[in-house]
Amino acid sequence: MATTTALLVVYFLLAVVVTVESAGCQECGAVPRRRDGRGHGDRSTDPEGSKGGKPWRRDRVEHGNTATCGVVQVQTYNIDAQTPEVTATAYLCGVKARWATLGLDGRARNEDCGSSKGREVPSVLAWAEYAGKSTGIVSTARVTHAFTAAAYAHTANRRWEVDSILPPEAIENGCKDISAQLVDDNPGIKVILVGGRRHFHAGTDPEYPTDPGSNGVRSDGRNLAQDWLFGKTSARYVWNGTDFRTINPQTMDYLLGSRIDHGHHEGKAVKAINEAVAFDDAVEVAKDLLNLDETLIVVTADHAHTVSLGGWDTARGSPIFGKLDPDYVVESVGDKLVPDGKPYTALQYGTGPGYNISALREDITNVNTANPDYVHQSAVPMIRESHVAEDVAIFADGPMAHLFHGVHEQNYIAHVMKYAACLGEYAEDCDREERVASGTARGSFSTAVVLLSIILQLAWV
Repeated sequence: MATTTALLVVYFLLAVVVTVESAGCQECGAVPRRRDGRGHGDRSTDPEGSKGGKPWRRDRVEHGNTATCGVVQVQTYNIDAQTPEVTATAYLCGVKARWATLGLDGRARNEDCGSSKGREVPSVLAWAEYAGKSTGIVSTARVTHAFTAAAYAHTANRRWEVDSILPPEAIENGCKDISAQLVDDNPGIKVILVGGRRHFHAGTDPEYPTDPGSNGVRSDGRNLAQDWLFGKTSARYVWNGTDFRTINPQTMDYLLGSRIDHGHHEGKAVKAINEAVAFDDAVEVAKDLLNLDETLIVVTADHAHTVSLGGWDTARGSPIFGKLDPDYVVESVGDKLVPDGKPYTALQYGTGPGYNISALREDITNVNTANPDYVHQSAVPMIRESHVAEDVAIFADGPMAHLFHGVHEQNYIAHVMKYAACLGEYAEDCDREERVASGTARGSFSTAVVLLSIILQLAWV
């Protein structure tokens, strides 16, 4: 980049990247370390077992090799809902919010534009902007998706992604769609590599011109990509790999380029878990690119899903995408564990489209359950699989990673990131005596605070 910035290109996740000053790191003595410096882990079944059934060591999971203290989890509920809809306001802005709202405190109500006025809360990215730092957003999801949009937008409903779906009340009260907020209200974000192009224009899609479903859906006639470029120097908009590979980061100041969670919503566990493996590869790249003495990396989840790994006949190293024997006998229980005598998968959903509501349970004897498009069976019929209310895991490494320990409220995450980066209400804490004594005073070195957030149940890793 022509200006000082940190750019992290990470796939299958959201990355909020800011160049900041470090608050230092304290090693967590409770975490056993191997000779290579990584944390010890236990063994589990290989998520790629369908490709060979190799035993999968948990200590091979890159985001599991962290400096967090013991098992760390966060509580994901919304203020008004046990099972969360959107929690990005918590982990990006530091406050719990109501169902389906983004970037607003708990006084704002879902689908009530008027209630959002004066309730806006800044995100970690915004605090970095206020401090004069360079920022960026990288995601394989659309940029207007809830867990991405909370980094920059304030809206009474996560679905208000484009102007054409704003309800009359929102228009009357002057609420702006999420796409327009990104372009109009956040001119300082240096790098935006995301999906969701259809919300930025009203014309035919340049990549898929014959697919009506890919056409732009704006009703105000704006081309937000062109609007984003206006007034910027050394800026470029790219929408394909060929153009992206021509970018020179040494001369480019601004870059605009046009999903794990959705695999689970479709009941396609194979697709979701394979994307989790790719996500882990991305974390490994991030750790290789960045200096963890001056970089805080936080890996967590927006919420969990109803997917589970269970059943009998699950020998160590067996493919988790395969089928289990209905005749497998557990002596302490007796035979006939599966009354219908049909095979089943170890991966199952509590809710979702995999429930056959019109007949007996499907016989999957001759079904390729390792196919990425296979829809796993579920207990309750739903068009889309739901979220669940359980806690999710959090992994962190770098300065102040030791502050993650035990069970936290989800909004605690944003406060640790701000504290580590000396942002917001913690801007003066970098000069405290105890931090100066440990060599972590303001200006001692610079770092990048990175939030890698996936909407995936991290119990798989």
